Amino acid sequence: MFSKRRTIDDLLVEWQYDEALKQNIVHWQTIEATPARYSQFPNELHPSITKALTKRGIEQLYTHQREAFDYAINGKSFTAVTPTASGKSLCYHLPVLQKILEDQSSRAIYLFPTKALAQDQKADLNDLIEDMEEEILSYTYDGDTAPAIRQKIRKAGHIVMTNPDMLHSGILPHHTKWVSLFENLKYIVIDELHTYKGVFGSHVAHVIRRLKRICAFYGSNPIFICTSATIKNPKQLAEKLTNTSHELIAKSGAPVGKKTFLFYNPPIVHPTFGVRRSSVLEVRDLATRLFEAGIQTIVFAKSRVRVEMLVTYLKSLTKNKIQDESIRGYRGGYLPTERRAIEKGLRDGTIQIVVSTNALELGVDIGQLQACIMTGYPGNIASAWQQAGRAGRRQDSALIIYVANSTALDQYVVNNPTYLLGSSPEEALINPDNILILMDHLKCAAFELPFSVTDNYGEFEVQELLEFLQDEGVLVKTSSNWYWMSERFPAHEISLRSASQENVVIIDQTVPAGTKVIGEMDTYSAMTLLHEEAIYLHQGTQFQVEMLDWEEKKAYVREVDVDYFTDANLAVELKVLNEDKTSQYKTASVSYGDISLLAIPTIFKKIRFQTHENIGSGKIHIPPLEMHTNATWLSFNLPENWSEEMLTDALTGASYAIGSFIPLYIQCDRNDLTVVPQVKSVHNDKPTLFIYDSYPGGIGLSERVYDILVPIIEQTINHVKSCPCQNGCPSCIGAQDSFNESKQKVIKILTILLNEIG
Repeated sequence: MFSKRRTIDDLLVEWQYDEALKQNIVHWQTIEATPARYSQFPNELHPSITKALTKRGIEQLYTHQREAFDYAINGKSFTAVTPTASGKSLCYHLPVLQKILEDQSSRAIYLFPTKALAQDQKADLNDLIEDMEEEILSYTYDGDTAPAIRQKIRKAGHIVMTNPDMLHSGILPHHTKWVSLFENLKYIVIDELHTYKGVFGSHVAHVIRRLKRICAFYGSNPIFICTSATIKNPKQLAEKLTNTSHELIAKSGAPVGKKTFLFYNPPIVHPTFGVRRSSVLEVRDLATRLFEAGIQTIVFAKSRVRVEMLVTYLKSLTKNKIQDESIRGYRGGYLPTERRAIEKGLRDGTIQIVVSTNALELGVDIGQLQACIMTGYPGNIASAWQQAGRAGRRQDSALIIYVANSTALDQYVVNNPTYLLGSSPEEALINPDNILILMDHLKCAAFELPFSVTDNYGEFEVQELLEFLQDEGVLVKTSSNWYWMSERFPAHEISLRSASQENVVIIDQTVPAGTKVIGEMDTYSAMTLLHEEAIYLHQGTQFQVEMLDWEEKKAYVREVDVDYFTDANLAVELKVLNEDKTSQYKTASVSYGDISLLAIPTIFKKIRFQTHENIGSGKIHIPPLEMHTNATWLSFNLPENWSEEMLTDALTGASYAIGSFIPLYIQCDRNDLTVVPQVKSVHNDKPTLFIYDSYPGGIGLSERVYDILVPIIEQTINHVKSCPCQNGCPSCIGAQDSFNESKQKVIKILTILLNEIG
């Protein structure tokens, strides 16, 4: 439907002769297409399933689909790791439908990380069941499910599609209403396994343990089927998440189309300070080229603000067309109806460019996109490949453009393309041993079913912990059992996804007497994005926050037309609670333990569109948030002849640079760990670098840093030295108020630290 439509291959031929474009492309690599590998339908596959597949034009299975069917039918739990659009859903649909056709009492639970994904998969499964011409009942069960059909789902639903949050608070605590499900549960499907990491994954590991405990009570022993994007440790993650042994399917039989990767580095606009042109503006220009060529494109940006900035810029391409919806944004905080409309527009082709956060990394069906632009390194290799997989499904050619930011990690990746194209993806780490999370779910488990005085909970010995809960007044012990005695409903007090229990609701007051809810946001993000006077961007429309009711968690906004957006700062105060281990050196020490931190919003800046210059600022009046987590910290003596001012400058740059390279060594997301310098630590009055897990309770990442600080510091020194700037720049030591010999100071302090502990 778009005019001037060209193919990816045509466009790339033109770009090879475009001098203005070529000078910014530092690497150009094509990965050739690979053909499909097939297997015959299994002999035992039910004729109704064969009929439905044939009707869809499927005469054979991909090899990984056949392998999955064989494992499941033989009673083995497994994890299938294959690329985007490789037909992963048939890995679980086929054995589940086969079992139900063999025994109509059989049941299955499908677990998706989001409601949107569950809705998407429901449509696909129902189409398959319709083609089978069999009576198999599949339903989604979430907060949007109408009360009128909930009872029918509980009693007669063969396949119940839900999300971890609903399983946690809406199903497990009410298991007595779900007897037919739990007595006959044959399969538990966990899709998008790689999303279950960090705090969220640690919580879900306990939800699964509670689910297994209830299944055992009703006499069922379901098989687990997990599917995942490519990560380094899929089998280990699946086994830790489910506390069950898994087989691994790691070779995909699906065809893969040709993919061309362009590594694009924005030009330097200030040679002395090494400042590059904004990646957002470069992405705008590249997306414009693709739009004008009729190429359907997805643009990924790392924050809500960047998504809305890009939508604002790109909307100017259609400003003369009334009600044009061909350019849209997509992110968390949009209402479900708006997200469904965007997904439909991508499938039917009415939307040509969508700008999204990582919300569209997951397997929601958005059709056959042709190009993908990444605004900056997504933070890890696994996410980068997920995003790249959104373009050029199956045999189609795809274009993936990685546009580097000015950050140290981005500059490393763009100048070392083999890191992204040739390295294995990161591990997805969870920590079910986190005592805060364990205690939360132990309360939920005790509410659901009594514990006997000899019971374990999953792999955990919990009798001493149950005694602690008795002292807390929520359990009572008889001669044989522990019983829940509190009137509280523990599951409702526990959020699986964040430390904060509530979201801030965003209310538009533009229309007189209007109270239209246009979105929502978690409380931690709201501190810097919904403070009073903040500019909140929504689908390219600007709203100013007129009032933030922090107690009621409501932000009241009004539509405005201004030429700037806002950006805010958080100050962090750290306090050591206890040391678990310490290595002592001549005049330095490296320690690991628990810390408490206060996040304090301080000021916000007004930044002009297009030029990105600072045109004003103001104070933020929001109370601080407290968090306990794990940290590794490096303390040392103030070097001779160094003033505290010199050290502040050096440590600020050093902490930025070190934080950039930790992901290369422990293969985590850049945002999973935070590095904070203190010139005079409250803990020991010494200069200290703190490296802490960015999650309540910690997930064990900073403990791994404890053992590998030396190579991290060596890598950091090499990068800062090799940066072509003179005195420091955003590509090596971060944005500084002044670059007056900052680079030399950072190299000097890092060298001192390396000599101390190396």
